[in-house]
Amino acid sequence: MQRLILVILLFPAVIFSRGQGYPIRQVPFTAVEVTDNFWRPRIKTNHEVTIPIAFGYCETTGRIKNFEVAGGLTEGTFCTMYPFDDSDVFKIVEGASYSLQTFPDPELEDYLDTLIYKFVMAQEDDGYLYTNRTILGGSGHEWIGTERWQNTHLHSHELYNMGHMFEAAVAHYRATGKRNFLDVAIKAADRIDEDFGWDAKVSYPGHQGIEIGLVKLYNVTGEKRYLDLAKFFLDARKDGPEYCQAHLPVTEQEEAVGHAVRATYMYSGMADVAALTGEQDYIDAISRIWEDITYRKIYVTGGIGASGGNEGFAEPYYLPNATAYCETCASIGNIFFNHRLFLLHGDAKYYDVLERTLYNAMLSGVSLSGDRFFYPNVLESDGSHERQAWFGCACCPSNICRFIPSVPGYVYAVDKDGIYVNLYMSNHANIEYEKETVSLTQETYYPYDGKIKITIGLEETKTFVLRLRIPGWARGEAIDGDLYVFRDRHEPEWKVMVNGDSINCTIEKGYLIIDRHWQDGDEVVLDLSMHVRQVAADERVKADSARMAFQRGPLVYAAEWPDNPGTDVLKVKVNPTSVSGCEEKSYMLVEAQTIRLCGDCGEQPLVFIPYHLWNNRGPGPMQVWIPLVDLPDQ
Repeated sequence: MQRLILVILLFPAVIFSRGQGYPIRQVPFTAVEVTDNFWRPRIKTNHEVTIPIAFGYCETTGRIKNFEVAGGLTEGTFCTMYPFDDSDVFKIVEGASYSLQTFPDPELEDYLDTLIYKFVMAQEDDGYLYTNRTILGGSGHEWIGTERWQNTHLHSHELYNMGHMFEAAVAHYRATGKRNFLDVAIKAADRIDEDFGWDAKVSYPGHQGIEIGLVKLYNVTGEKRYLDLAKFFLDARKDGPEYCQAHLPVTEQEEAVGHAVRATYMYSGMADVAALTGEQDYIDAISRIWEDITYRKIYVTGGIGASGGNEGFAEPYYLPNATAYCETCASIGNIFFNHRLFLLHGDAKYYDVLERTLYNAMLSGVSLSGDRFFYPNVLESDGSHERQAWFGCACCPSNICRFIPSVPGYVYAVDKDGIYVNLYMSNHANIEYEKETVSLTQETYYPYDGKIKITIGLEETKTFVLRLRIPGWARGEAIDGDLYVFRDRHEPEWKVMVNGDSINCTIEKGYLIIDRHWQDGDEVVLDLSMHVRQVAADERVKADSARMAFQRGPLVYAAEWPDNPGTDVLKVKVNPTSVSGCEEKSYMLVEAQTIRLCGDCGEQPLVFIPYHLWNNRGPGPMQVWIPLVDLPDQ
């Protein structure tokens, strides 16, 4: 992997260089070269397919032309459906900036400069940048009102758009060292800072996201006004709708309500601000909310947001399968949120949720080909669902563009004592620890095999703690809390060896602790037993009553029509007394591992594939939660 000296990208959580910051620091994705056959092809496909087609749709749908019209570069009117369509372009620029750091691409970099010129021209003299109002004035979209900032607390998305612009500008600056986009962002932030505040306009964004962007802008500029502004937008929330989490002051909120993407962006912003300011009330609030989500409102796939009406959370334990919303953006937001909680607390339970979401609900959102997308991610389909090439509201494809390149940045983290190994995938990493470089090389066939070999590279011997996450599924926990449990009786199994010798380790917060004097070439082998596990839901989840789901390692499985010819996967049942004794057979299907399980005692076994792969072979019936055979009373 080639790297630029300037690139130490901090996504999605910021490694703060000023103030207190997170006690645990993310190892940036630019320090981690993924070499496996699972994530590496997806990251490459995102660069070669997803980002180019996303820019292409932004061209053909008029999203980019909006900037040209606003900047006086061409004649016309506002071209697209929504006033937040600017944000799609910004998110794709952000993703392209990340991707440039893994796949240097002069043509793409030149294209970004062309786009940024259009942003410069579209920005008004005083820093305001919002193409719908610039083009149409007070007669723009009905959501925006007749004056600037009039409906920021509702649906105008002025602040939301600029938040994504800040993130994109910081990413581009770190990738290229160029200030052309960063200067646009700073000018816009200064405009917002002058217009909002306790002594100016007291309001908040109806769609959160600017808080994250302001913190990133603060980190790169050192301008504390931006951090203060982020905190202001959080503290100004009260007496508003639950839909956008403004019903109570943020420090008094205890339940996840309303729009799931807005919620997770807000919780992530609260974590960022708390890490820098020491705002313990923020941390207490998001910790309570995390428990509400994890104990009552998350799907077995890690998706969140059960209701399509509000694109978000419903009442506790209401988790329908065929109508599940589970927006792809919400899955990405859930990953952001859990990652930040880990950086605050160092507890593997947050990574257990992150990994479940990463490998299932998030990854379902994009096809293997990289050019088809799900907006909602259902857990049951009658064949009427199919990934789409694009959407009128295109937040999910553009979010995929910026998220996939960042996946290597979730693998490792460091604190004052040592290194965390949080995710398992073949890679080579150069990790800065105590002003020295520690190289780690992982070799594994994860997520289909639980054996991981880690080789330590050092110039000089060094003492530090290596923390290896033992995933909840390997510890016998389907998820923290009792929303989902493993109903089979496999005992937790794992073993760890250093240089071929078995060692005994303590477990703290879900991590194996190996504290030793390391030498160059030391090898650690962690072997996590992967069994097919039977998952049962809390009895209060009526949609999953008398049903069973299946999981192996981090992957949730689904029965889909192509693997079960002649079988209606929506009507089949499984016998819980025979599942654990069934043969497990795997074969390669687009480099995926499938499992075979007994159905309702017939001769034809059910074949399951990893959930994230469904609908790659065309639309048809699919089901995650399989009904149980009616058994006589024992």
